[in-house]
Amino acid sequence: MNTVYDFLISPVNNKRYNNVKKIGDKELIINTEIFNHQYVNREAIVKAIPLAFKTPIELNDIVLVHHNIFRRFNNMKGKEQNSRSWYKEDQYFAQLDQIYLYKKNNKWKCLKGFCFVKPIINTDKFNIEKEEELKGVVKYTDGTVDKNQIVGFHPDSKFEFVVDGERLYRVKSNYITIKYEHQGNEEEYNPSWAQSS
Repeated sequence: MNTVYDFLISPVNNKRYNNVKKIGDKELIINTEIFNHQYVNREAIVKAIPLAFKTPIELNDIVLVHHNIFRRFNNMKGKEQNSRSWYKEDQYFAQLDQIYLYKKNNKWKCLKGFCFVKPIINTDKFNIEKEEELKGVVKYTDGTVDKNQIVGFHPDSKFEFVVDGERLYRVKSNYITIKYEHQGNEEEYNPSWAQSS
């Protein structure tokens, strides 16, 4: 099947939600809410690419997408329904601006306009927050900034993702406001719950 403007994707493992943890030989459901975006699966397999424009994404690539693509909603009457991206069975449409990372040769790469930043541990003794606010280390970049660069970014510009067991913030490249020099005492922050996913 060919598409004109959108990608056709399917969720990895055919699961819309990542809300089950395996503990020993048992499965534990950690969330039952359909509207909570934190437990929505964001990894997908590309089934068709658009004909209208060229991208580095190819068939069968793994991509990281916006949480609303797979999420289910309750309409105004309280009836559960699919998102507007749903096509049929386990297939969904995704626009180019809803895809942030793609995997090539087992390495994640950013699409133009996005970077992924890992938070760093807060070293301020008088602040109770575990991570430094609006500051982190660039893990994946579109080339706007260098990888491993310490950057600061605009408030309300970060969106949380877990990528290969690391909690990262997706930040638009043009929302990165400052590049910091390494002081030597920066340490990346990754909560234990992110590592177990």
